[in-house]
Amino acid sequence: MNDNEKPETQEKKKITGPDLNPDAKQAKEGELEIPSTLPLLPVRDIVVFNYMILPLFVGREKSVQAIDSALNNNRYLLICTQKDEQVENPGPEDIYQTGTVALIMRMLKMPDGRLKVLVQGISRARIKKFIQTDSMDTVEVEVVKDREFTETTSESEAMLRAAREQSEKILGLRGIDSAEIMAVLNTVDDPGRLADLVASNLRMKPAEAQKILECEDPLQRLKMVNEQLIKEVEVASMQAKIQNMAKEGMDKAQREYFLREQLKAIRKELGDVSESGDDLEQLRQSLKKAGLPSKVMKEAEKQLQRLENMHPDSAESTVARTYLEWLVDIPWKKKTKDRLDIKQAEKILNQDHYDLEKVKERILEYLSVRKLNPKMKGPILCFVGPPGVGKTSLGQSIARSLNRKFVRMSLGGMRDEAEIRGHRRTYIGSMPGRIIQGMKEAGAINPVFMLDEIDKVGSDFRGDPSSALLEVLDPEQNHSFTDHYLNVPYDLSKAMFVCTANILDTIPSALLDRMEVIRIPGYTEQEKIKIADKYLLPRQIAENGLTRKNIQLGETVIREIIRNYTREAGLRNLEREIGGVCRKIARQVAEGKKGPFKITKKGLAKMLGIPKYQNEDRDKELPPGVAVGLAWTPYGGEILHVEVSLMPGKGKLILTGQMGDVMKESAQAALSYARSRALKLGLDEDLLDRRDIHIHVPAGATPKDGPSAGVTMVSALVSALSDTPLANDTGMTGEITLRGRILPVGGIKEKILAAVGAGIKTVIIPGSNKRDFDEIPAELRRNIKIKTVENIDEVWPVLGIEIKKTAC
Repeated sequence: MNDNEKPETQEKKKITGPDLNPDAKQAKEGELEIPSTLPLLPVRDIVVFNYMILPLFVGREKSVQAIDSALNNNRYLLICTQKDEQVENPGPEDIYQTGTVALIMRMLKMPDGRLKVLVQGISRARIKKFIQTDSMDTVEVEVVKDREFTETTSESEAMLRAAREQSEKILGLRGIDSAEIMAVLNTVDDPGRLADLVASNLRMKPAEAQKILECEDPLQRLKMVNEQLIKEVEVASMQAKIQNMAKEGMDKAQREYFLREQLKAIRKELGDVSESGDDLEQLRQSLKKAGLPSKVMKEAEKQLQRLENMHPDSAESTVARTYLEWLVDIPWKKKTKDRLDIKQAEKILNQDHYDLEKVKERILEYLSVRKLNPKMKGPILCFVGPPGVGKTSLGQSIARSLNRKFVRMSLGGMRDEAEIRGHRRTYIGSMPGRIIQGMKEAGAINPVFMLDEIDKVGSDFRGDPSSALLEVLDPEQNHSFTDHYLNVPYDLSKAMFVCTANILDTIPSALLDRMEVIRIPGYTEQEKIKIADKYLLPRQIAENGLTRKNIQLGETVIREIIRNYTREAGLRNLEREIGGVCRKIARQVAEGKKGPFKITKKGLAKMLGIPKYQNEDRDKELPPGVAVGLAWTPYGGEILHVEVSLMPGKGKLILTGQMGDVMKESAQAALSYARSRALKLGLDEDLLDRRDIHIHVPAGATPKDGPSAGVTMVSALVSALSDTPLANDTGMTGEITLRGRILPVGGIKEKILAAVGAGIKTVIIPGSNKRDFDEIPAELRRNIKIKTVENIDEVWPVLGIEIKKTAC
């Protein structure tokens, strides 16, 4: 500091002690006379009051000369405050005219040439005249004496008390011991002296302090001091409040820190924490070992750095830590080694599943290509077929034959897109989608990932999961699948996705286009018998605690169960009924009865109850107006009866049986064809105008739709109009046009399976469906007669309806 006449500290301390020199003591007692001419010492940022003792640093040349002059004479000088502390050489206009006469008590010369002086305020004084000299400023002064205070009034006493009380409050708020200070203040009864004493220790701006110094009335001066005390109390109160709040926060943080350190030490002693003890360092090492791609590693390091700067117990810290743990747990490079032994894989597939040659062939083709080209992308297979034919278990067999991990994810009823893509990291509890969760479960990047029931995915206000699956099931895109939670690309191209569905109609075309569809039709009776003997019966015997010695269940009894207790394309109900038989035997064994127990057709009814299905449809003859149709459902083929009744009326068409729009149109087309061919078919044309026609399809509670009942409806209508009964062992399917053409339909194998199960001997199918014959097993074709027709006129001879030779 070059030139600083500021006090040594911001707080002005009253200095007392036994070593005051005699002149100072005499000055305090008012025994010394103050000269009329004194050296001037301008000071910055401080106002000196009477009775105030403080140190000053003096560095300016004129100020040093003023100190020397005072020391060489009577030690008195006039201290005045500068109006602007930035002025280096103040003139008369830069200095307040009222100041304080001070007595120099001590002086010390500093090594840098500055002086440190200890001064004591003696009396107020006003500058009358400036006496300019070259070396220093000398002024002629007029001492300002306080008005004598002789009588104590209630007003003065109130102000004295207020000053003392406010001073005590401030001392208390600042945490200063007030006992000694208040003892001094309580002994001062003069308002002017108390005002000077308090003002000298208040933190005021120089301008405010100068106003108090210039006030000559003691009571008015004390009043001004009281106003400043009130302001200081408010400021000190707020400052104390802020300090307390900060201290409380600091104390809480320190307490938590010590508790955490203690808990860490306890865990270390118990062996719950490794010697390194640094969880974040362990997390960092785990991230390095996880084999993250460079882009993912960059994001992980960013999140780890954020985690280091967070409080361990904060909510954001939990979210960041969970995210990093997910990055560690998900496989990025780890994979299982494929078993590329084609013969071994074929053997495993044959052990697990009977027949399904097309599916097995496709899997073996994939393995062969994989063996020749290890970098190939995983295929997207979609198994479509009725329930119970083994679609889901096929996925497990594929994984077993490939020696891969198997993950199954059910999509049935899913409506939230976040189930696929995950939730964003915006709240506690957010998680990745089911795809990433499945990859974590697998622990390898190349599992067999089964998406079950993909045809039952829905959509609502939460998004469309099927649209989110587009990226997952596209081999050209899924190498950089982005989950909302991870928010970094993840490679799904090494995984083999297998989907299952009962029907294709509800799958969006864009999604269906990404999959290779493999149809799995229902099983024939002979196939069911072989599967039951080879797979279902051994499994139920084991599950019910039996052995092969306990039970004898022959092929005849299994056939009886298939025909009279199950009507399905799959095998679930068949296994359920076989399980029922095994449970009955298990009870007898548990009761102590000895086997073996041979099951017969007669004893089957006692175990399984009355047969659920009977060939009641196979009456000796059908009444006119009834035809047997073949229908397809997502759960297999079914027998469908179409009934037509004629009533007096005006040619109105009545449709019942909960038909869909397409089926209603087929009924209308059938009626139009019958009207147009009435003469040729030998029908009375006027009869159609005098009768209302009611077409009904039984099982009215079941919705029905589709065009394949067209041939059946025409046949039933012609049978009713001609009063000719149709053969009871003939079923039919096909779409009819107004010209009489029969168009192809789907589900031929399922329909023929249903016909054979119902005892139908002959089926009529469209000629264009000959291409589906390859799907029908030879044993099935031996049990039924199949007639292919191109036009409706070819149906009448098969049904026994005579056609006139004349044209209409």
